[in-house]
Amino acid sequence: VKPVTPRCIVPKAIPVGKTASLHCHENEGYPKSTYSWYRNSEPLSPDTRSNAKLQNSSYTINPTTGTLVFHAVHKGDTGRYSCIATNDAGFAKCEEQEMEV
Repeated sequence: VKPVTPRCIVPKAIPVGKTASLHCHENEGYPKSTYSWYRNSEPLSPDTRSNAKLQNSSYTINPTTGTLVFHAVHKGDTGRYSCIATNDAGFAKCEEQEMEV
């Protein structure tokens, strides 16, 4: 069963240095969906160390729960965030939401 449009929860504004948690979830898809996050339409790598552009970012993505956590946000984390739920039957994407740091 193809995933339905996931529900994305993105905080509107976060002070620099604080923790920010972004959530993405849908529960119609079968088998269970895995989740990937995008900032300004660019995919966020689950492994920040392997991507030179992201080495200053301190976030973790849990593809199983759809949670994206910034451990200490900085100005560069400001942007439009969206999430895609994917399974064997297809994928669905939530609307982009702005997060201001």
